[in-house]
Amino acid sequence: MKLHFRKYGEGLPLFILHGLFGTADNWNTLAKSYAEHFCTYIIDQRNHGQSPHSDIWNYEVMTEDLVELMIDEGLSSIHLMGHSMGGKTAMFMACKYPEKVRKLIVSDIAPRYYPVHHTEIIDALRAVPLSSIQSRKEAESILEKHIHDFAIRQFLLKNLYWKDDRLAWRFNLDVISRNIEEVGRKLPETYRYAGPTLFIRGSKSDYIIPADEPMIKNHFPQSNIVTIEDCGHWIHAEKPKEYLAETLKFLMSY
Repeated sequence: MKLHFRKYGEGLPLFILHGLFGTADNWNTLAKSYAEHFCTYIIDQRNHGQSPHSDIWNYEVMTEDLVELMIDEGLSSIHLMGHSMGGKTAMFMACKYPEKVRKLIVSDIAPRYYPVHHTEIIDALRAVPLSSIQSRKEAESILEKHIHDFAIRQFLLKNLYWKDDRLAWRFNLDVISRNIEEVGRKLPETYRYAGPTLFIRGSKSDYIIPADEPMIKNHFPQSNIVTIEDCGHWIHAEKPKEYLAETLKFLMSY
């Protein structure tokens, strides 16, 4: 699949992957900072953003999408960073194609299984009657009845756009809904990546807990875990300066 992406800067390539219901645009500001040191790609994963939609959606095909992008761009190896679902994709990619990944950064997700916990968001998105509403404001009012967190509502509404005189979601809601179990899949037992790896967690998030550390070390023996204080799951959005500092320190070390 030919993924949509934006590219900034020059140097060693750095791929950045968003999380569930996200887009490459979520990383635009940070990407311009990374571009001072790397050729930085912010990528819409399949069924998200401006990348194509497909009925097939799992970590295996999302990994192959990245390999295809590398071939198209003439890249033999990359630094790879992913947040949440994007972090899982990055783990699959690094383990399946270790020779293609120089360094790996995983933002607030562990290799373990996660039970489905996006039902409330999916139900809220399905409650928005896209065929009849006439404005983003109407969509926001409906979402507000189901999702009380303002930041999450705004994050989701960034995916709303006009298509053929009606509003639509950029993500493929039907396929995501049917395959939501895929998001929480654990990394296969035999998967290993021996390259330099950085896991970053938010101090207020429960996505990476102390009990996950042995599993992380098992799959990623050359990994370290860094905690960013006073932030939750969206570390790069809540603490962008701290996130940038920790990731650049890792990427630019030898």
